[in-house]
Amino acid sequence: MKLQVTLSSIIITLFFNSIHAASSEVDACNQAVQKGDLNNALIQAKKALSNNSSDKDALICQGRALTAKSDFDAALISFKSADEQSTDAFDKTISALLIGRTYSSLKQNELAIASFQQTIMNAKAAKNQAFERMGHNEIGDVYFESNQLAQALAEYMLGSKLAANDNERGESYEKVALTHHKMNQNDLALEYQIKAYLMYDKVGTLDQYAHSSIELGRYYNISKNYTSAENVLNKIIKFAKEQGGAYYEAQGSYVLAKVKVAKGDIPAAKTLVEYAKSIAKTTNDKALAQEIDQETAGLF
Repeated sequence: MKLQVTLSSIIITLFFNSIHAASSEVDACNQAVQKGDLNNALIQAKKALSNNSSDKDALICQGRALTAKSDFDAALISFKSADEQSTDAFDKTISALLIGRTYSSLKQNELAIASFQQTIMNAKAAKNQAFERMGHNEIGDVYFESNQLAQALAEYMLGSKLAANDNERGESYEKVALTHHKMNQNDLALEYQIKAYLMYDKVGTLDQYAHSSIELGRYYNISKNYTSAENVLNKIIKFAKEQGGAYYEAQGSYVLAKVKVAKGDIPAAKTLVEYAKSIAKTTNDKALAQEIDQETAGLF
C-alpha cells in the first residue's frame, strides 16, 4: 500500500479504452508492458510494425516500452511517429501528452510545455475535459519541478476548475496545497489539504486516503495545531497497520515524531522514529529507510 498512482497509468487506461481494433501483436505488446516484460513488448511492437509501419497503436506501445527502459530519445521518435499517423483529435491528444512527458523526462522543459499546451488544444477539439485538465496539471508539474511556483499554482488552479469528480478534485487540491507549502503559504496549504483529505475520505483509494492524511498531519504540525496533527496521524497509523500498509505506518510514525518534538516530548519522538526504522528494516525498504533518515536528521 504505497502511493504509486501515476499519470502514466491513467493515460494508459484511458487510451486503451479508446482502441477498438488493435492487432493481436499490439494486444500482446500492451499486455507485456503491463507485466513489465519490456523486451517481449518491443518484439511484439516490431512484429506489428513489420505488418503495418503506420500502425499508431503499435508505435504508442513501442514508445511506452522504451520509456519504461528509460530510452527516452527512442521513445520520442515512436510517439512523434504515432502523432504523424493520427488524424483524430483524441488520438493526437494522447500522442501530444506522451511527447510532452518524454520531453519532461529529458529535462527539455520548454518543449514539454509546448507539447502539453498542444495537448490542451487537442483535448478541447476532442471535447475531452479530462485530458484538458491533465494538460494543465502536467504544465504545472514542469513549473513545480523547476521551482517556478507561481506559474505552477496558476496551472493547478486551472486544472482544478476542470475536475469532474471528487477524486480529481482531491488530486488538484493536493497539488495546490503542496505548492502553497513550497511558497511558505502554510495557512493556504492547510486549507487545500483539508479539502483534499475530505475528497479522498469519500472516494479515494487506500493509498490516496493514507497519503492525504499524512500530508494533513504535516501541515497541522507546521501550523502548530498539534492536537489535530496527533489525531489525524494516530488515526492513519492505526488504519495502515490494520490494512497492512507498512509504508504509511512508518511514514505516519516519523511525522508524528516531529509533532512530539514540537510539544517537547523527546522520548516519545525517539520511540516513534525507531519504530519507523524497524518497519523499514523488516520490509527491506531501503528507499523508506533513506526517507526516514533524511526527514528526521537533526530532529533531536
